[in-house]
Amino acid sequence: MSDLNWFAYHPTNSAAPARVFCFAHAGGNPRAYLDWQRLLEHDAQVVAVCPPGPRRDDQPALTSVADLAAAAAVALSTAMDRPSYLFGHSLGALVAFEVARRLRDHPQLYRLIASGCAAPSLLPSERVRRIAHLQGREFAEAVAFFGGLPNEVLADDDLRELLLPAVAADFRLVAHYRYRPAAPLSLPVSLVNGRDDPHIDASTLDPWRRESQEEPDRHWAEGGHFYLVQQPSAPVKLIRSFLRDDALGAMSAGTHTELI
Repeated sequence: MSDLNWFAYHPTNSAAPARVFCFAHAGGNPRAYLDWQRLLEHDAQVVAVCPPGPRRDDQPALTSVADLAAAAAVALSTAMDRPSYLFGHSLGALVAFEVARRLRDHPQLYRLIASGCAAPSLLPSERVRRIAHLQGREFAEAVAFFGGLPNEVLADDDLRELLLPAVAADFRLVAHYRYRPAAPLSLPVSLVNGRDDPHIDASTLDPWRRESQEEPDRHWAEGGHFYLVQQPSAPVKLIRSFLRDDALGAMSAGTHTELI
């Protein structure tokens, strides 16, 4: 696979018939997605997209969603040598969407799977804009609303100092995002969310309809914003169904399904 600086994966699955490129949430470690390889087995190779940022000092960080997506698209364009799927959660879904726009004509791009993310035209939300200006414990407590910050981080000054800069940098990325209308994608778009996610509902998902020529299908899992951490089998089960159906050429749009 080209441009190895951008990707992490298990090389033992390099012969898999498809690839799933995964984009992490704000402050998330993209390599955590590699745990999905065991669940997907040999159906597809899981590829974690690892852009420059606070955790890496070998390259300068990219400071806007547009620049990040453009650079990721260049890296992915030659790595997609077989049926390829983009999966992103929260911020990762927004970046994956912008990557899909840039690679819309790539013959091996099969599907965008956006998890835990309101329609791009609604972003950034007022909450994210406000949080991006906070610092220290105030920032940590505000981020805790999304459910991805352990209590021990909230309580420990040293842990906050160590972990929060990466989260804060990613929140600033979203806060400065500027949506630009463009032609709808010709590939299928799938939306997956936790039922108890406090900032996702029909009103935040409906505008996704404008981003694809087909009605995006919606899928629900038990849990909140980070449903995929508690039960990774839910998104993996969904991905496996896409791999199967797309391989058979039996894609359908506008359906609503249960994951578990």
